Amino acid sequence: MNEEINNPAPVKEKGVPFGKLIAWSLRGGSTGVAMMILGYLTIFAVKTMRMPAALVGGLLLASKFIDGITDLFAGLIIDRTNTKMGRGRPYELCVIGMWLTTVLMFMMPESATMVVKSIWILVMYLFSNSIFYTFLNANSTVYMVRAFSSQKEYVQLSTYGGVVPMLIVLIFNVLFPTLMGTMATSQGGWVKLVLIFAVPLTVLGMLRFFVIKETNNVDVSAEGDKVNLKEVFQLLKKNRYIYIIALASLVINLLTNMGTGVFYFTEIVGNVKLMSVLAVSQVIVLPLMFIFPQMLKKMSVAKLVRIGLLVGAAAGIVNFFAGSNMILLVIGAILTGAGAVPVTMLAALMIIECADYNEHIGLSRMEGSLGAVNGFASKVGAGIGAGILGILIGLAGYDGNLAVQPDSAITMIRLLYSLIPAALNVVVYLVFRLYNLDKNISQIRAENEARRTEAEAKHEA
Repeated sequence: MNEEINNPAPVKEKGVPFGKLIAWSLRGGSTGVAMMILGYLTIFAVKTMRMPAALVGGLLLASKFIDGITDLFAGLIIDRTNTKMGRGRPYELCVIGMWLTTVLMFMMPESATMVVKSIWILVMYLFSNSIFYTFLNANSTVYMVRAFSSQKEYVQLSTYGGVVPMLIVLIFNVLFPTLMGTMATSQGGWVKLVLIFAVPLTVLGMLRFFVIKETNNVDVSAEGDKVNLKEVFQLLKKNRYIYIIALASLVINLLTNMGTGVFYFTEIVGNVKLMSVLAVSQVIVLPLMFIFPQMLKKMSVAKLVRIGLLVGAAAGIVNFFAGSNMILLVIGAILTGAGAVPVTMLAALMIIECADYNEHIGLSRMEGSLGAVNGFASKVGAGIGAGILGILIGLAGYDGNLAVQPDSAITMIRLLYSLIPAALNVVVYLVFRLYNLDKNISQIRAENEARRTEAEAKHEA
């Protein structure tokens, strides 16, 4: 009897109800498609609006300087937020702003001067990406740890919940290139095409705001009153692990949003509609999300990410030898998707580990600021991807007015689709070997819990 009292059976953690899992996951699909659409911005601007590729790339890269400021303050603002709706939940309203400005981006006046077109792209891109998407990146983990309360729930949301965004993005990748071939022949056609996705995904993206409330205080009820800019700089100084996570997110988003595929299939394969075949092949990747929870019982998230990076490198090598061979291109696409999944879907779990580490070294948990750092890296990667694509193919001689592109431009497109992604995956793999927080996380969490219990006891006394 005494042994049962001293060693009570562990409380079984509850899982996430299916309805809540779906409602929570839909927003990831909404933001994912919005970012994928931005990957088509370069070809829209170059082919339809007749803007120089290098100019478009330069504009997107320029927006990243402002991103650094907005991301830093977005995390701080969220960490200091205390409302009746919660800390992270109010910022879900940014879904509306993100989609509105994304649509407006493609409503650029076709007859405008090059200066007006440049300003239009830059301003709308800044609102969509640097403001609205910034807050959506920064609030996600904050919202999750206050709406759910156990590690089991966090894993389910990041794995099983990842299936929904992947399905939505997959459907987009099947439909968009096909519709693009028939609709995106004019500026008005592009707008109609974007609206087909923007309207329903705005509604679906807002669903979790209405369905899921913040109910868990995560022992930081007063944290929003004390987090300041100095603590954010302390975080950036003392928590090296967030930089490793951020680097992985930067590279994966750079490669995902570069938009090389549409140029590759236009100029090398010769049929942009065949991109839909690659999208359909991604169905094979979906079962991974059901396997990951079992794999995470045997290995850490970091190890799973490292495996994914090696798979991504293998994908680049396959694509280099593929040429216009659809079988090899499909294999490359499957490997690319499988390699990217661990970083894109499980980053939130590593951010929670970083928050635990913050608490362990005497800082506030600052999930919002951690999420903002990772979100900044993701958006920088996406921006660099879109920007560097235009700059590099422009320098290689690509001209949207030419029916046949020079060999130098074709070679550059091939490298951007194959060996360059392979090399970047290898570099991140080597850096990620320095992420050893997962080896000590159980002890860190136990010590954090002991400190909380001691602090509560002193407060009650």
